[in-house]
Amino acid sequence: MLLTNKQVAIIGGGPGGLTLARLLQIQGVSVKVYERDYSEHARVQGATLDLHYESGLKVMEAAGLMDAFRAAYRPGAEKGRVVDEYGNILFEDGREEAALGFGDEAFRPEIDRGPLRNMLLASLLPGTVIWNSHFKNMSRTDGAWLLEFHNGTTATADIVVGADGANSKIRPFITPERPFYSGITILQGNVPDSAMAVPDIHKLLNGGKLYIHAGGKFLHLSSKGDGSLDFYITFKKDEHWVANGGIDFSDKSHLHTWAAQEFAGWSPLWLDLFEHAEIPLLERPQYCMPLDQQWESLPDLTMLGDAAHPMPPSGEGVNLAMLDALDLSECLTSAEFPDIRAAINAYESRMQERAAKEARESLEMSDWMLSEGAATRMVEILSQ
Repeated sequence: MLLTNKQVAIIGGGPGGLTLARLLQIQGVSVKVYERDYSEHARVQGATLDLHYESGLKVMEAAGLMDAFRAAYRPGAEKGRVVDEYGNILFEDGREEAALGFGDEAFRPEIDRGPLRNMLLASLLPGTVIWNSHFKNMSRTDGAWLLEFHNGTTATADIVVGADGANSKIRPFITPERPFYSGITILQGNVPDSAMAVPDIHKLLNGGKLYIHAGGKFLHLSSKGDGSLDFYITFKKDEHWVANGGIDFSDKSHLHTWAAQEFAGWSPLWLDLFEHAEIPLLERPQYCMPLDQQWESLPDLTMLGDAAHPMPPSGEGVNLAMLDALDLSECLTSAEFPDIRAAINAYESRMQERAAKEARESLEMSDWMLSEGAATRMVEILSQ
């Protein structure tokens, strides 16, 4: 096998990096994951995500984790309601839970990011993840990579995989191409104990999701298994609008003033989100890979997920990262390639092709979901 007596270092312990580690360990590969978090409990993981038949669920099966996933997913959390800015329900997903299930191509079961990460961590050999390892730099030394971390430690590896997200520090070692600003920003917030804090919204949410398209904005709410809810506001803004506007989302008074202006004409119902949200709200400018990006494959370095192809959210992000992990693991452990560079090249060619297709669709989605008639289109999508 190409990776016999090779040490693989994965930079980043998100779903993509942990999935790759699991898949490689199944094949007997020596692998370490270097994660900047101090521990697995260092920060709360984000909202729910759905895994898809042709990608995320396929990878769960290949990783031998389908039983664990079945035990951790949230039945019914995939159901959604399209609501107008006044709180009126325009459409409700009325499917019975038993109508779709595992094995159905249209079934997209939901799981919170925290349980997904815990499931992947539990599948790895003890000591696989090296916590408090914030990547600083790396250089080639004696035919291997010397990795340096901000805590002063170092490590060596024969092969390095960047799985460190859209702001990847590994990407510049592979290509000088930089993502471009897509023109939209997402503002993210969380309301703990939504049943008590925002009971009307909690009832409307009904354990699933809400989609509100109005006034050039998209407000998306998602319930979580811990009783909280996450909300995301997507709108077209200047790349540096928060800094240039002097907005402080860690200040409740600033937040209230901004929300009252931004959501003028909407039901006061939605202002309760800002009253009870934990601060600061998180500003997330959305960047995208050049759709025609290519680079010359290296013999000992590659990347996956958002590190390789950042793009606005389309519901495919984690699924793409996990599919990248499966594809890369299969190439690196296949007997059909003469060397590691050839294996990486085969993986990167396929990864770039599917990522470009998804990036194009994500940009199109970003455009229509902020346009007039977006609510009608969302109803059409959910009705299918």
